[in-house]
Amino acid sequence: MIIRILGEAQYEVADTDLDRLNALDATLQGAVDADDAPGFAAALQALLAAVRDRGAAVPDHVLTASDLVLPAPDADLDEIRALLGDEGLIPG
Repeated sequence: MIIRILGEAQYEVADTDLDRLNALDATLQGAVDADDAPGFAAALQALLAAVRDRGAAVPDHVLTASDLVLPAPDADLDEIRALLGDEGLIPG
């Protein structure tokens, strides 16, 4: 699965890592629902760090569509709230 972090890069992440990413996404969703700005910021950074750590960066010269797009590391609570769907940022 190809995941893009806006303003940064694309990462190829194994499907076996989706459960971990979904758990982090649920934490992010909970912080947004609670209007917890510090919790939201920590959860977003943890989710993006997991994508970077578990994924392999797609070389810049490779053009490929992203399966998922995650917000930039400096996104604010309102931006994330607008992006979240019923299943969070990561469906599943």
